[in-house]
Amino acid sequence: MSECQHQWEMTNIRFGFVVFEKCSHCNGIRTFFSASGHPMVGDEYVEGEHTWRCMENAQSLQFDLQCKQCGQLEKFDDVMGFLYCTECLDDCKVAILQKKYAEKKTWVIVAFGFLPRRKDTELSPRRLKILEDYFNQRRDTSRSTIAVLSFDLIDDFSRCKGEFIHDVGMLSLEPPKERKPLF
Repeated sequence: MSECQHQWEMTNIRFGFVVFEKCSHCNGIRTFFSASGHPMVGDEYVEGEHTWRCMENAQSLQFDLQCKQCGQLEKFDDVMGFLYCTECLDDCKVAILQKKYAEKKTWVIVAFGFLPRRKDTELSPRRLKILEDYFNQRRDTSRSTIAVLSFDLIDDFSRCKGEFIHDVGMLSLEPPKERKPLF
């Protein structure tokens, strides 16, 4: 019996917001996904010795992938969305790889997980490949392909000006004035 040539489809889709918080006590940055609204930028609350303040939020989605042929389910609840790399930092590993991939007509998206980063939530190469397969199964790969990279390649996320891929702003008649860092 041959191994299934998976045909992935999204399932368990959850729309919401990625929320970025910063602690004024320890300068720590953390994120969470909120499916039921989001705090306003500037909202603060105390948690133990930490004073967390909402610095930014971005519309996003979470989902799982399931094979239409064999039913295999791959959970992606540790992915909060995808970023587009703006190549804002010349020494960023994602920007360097994006330039190399562009020569091969391969477009890069960055799978974004939770901050602070934890070893147990790293996106394995196998899971990144599943995401790539999902996106490339829906396009004419003779023209271009998609590469999915992990946000773990971004050393200093506080300086990153990457943009979440979402539809906020598509209803606006005016383009954004200036790209700004998240923090």
